[in-house]
Amino acid sequence: MISVTRLDIADADVLIEGAVAQAKAIGVPMCIAITDEAGQLIAFCRMDGGKVTSTTIAIDKAFTAAGAKKATHEYGIASQPGAPAYGIGSAIGGRLMVVGGGLPVIVDGHVVGGIGVSSGTPDQDRAVAQAGIDAFLNQI
Repeated sequence: MISVTRLDIADADVLIEGAVAQAKAIGVPMCIAITDEAGQLIAFCRMDGGKVTSTTIAIDKAFTAAGAKKATHEYGIASQPGAPAYGIGSAIGGRLMVVGGGLPVIVDGHVVGGIGVSSGTPDQDRAVAQAGIDAFLNQI
């Protein structure tokens, strides 16, 4: 038997609140997705003005970060021509994201979920995702 620690809806709300606060601070409305450790969606927020096209991207960034237990920007580096994971972006029916903005949520060394953010630049998305994680870690 396996015991699993995963995010719940209250945790997801804290992650989203922290991310929204950072998105507002930088003036970029975002799409923010939270998944459990298996990459299944728990919560989603499209801020007023968040790009409609970013909805799926944010969800897939969170899916990738949680399921692969790796930040999406790490795949971006590894998926360039000549790199060891070249072409991986087409894996899993195209759901595996290689653009920054997806981060695993780690507690006590275990991935308990993922956060995916989209609508800004990859660096903005990543910073907003990190702000969500920081808010969550500060409350546990």
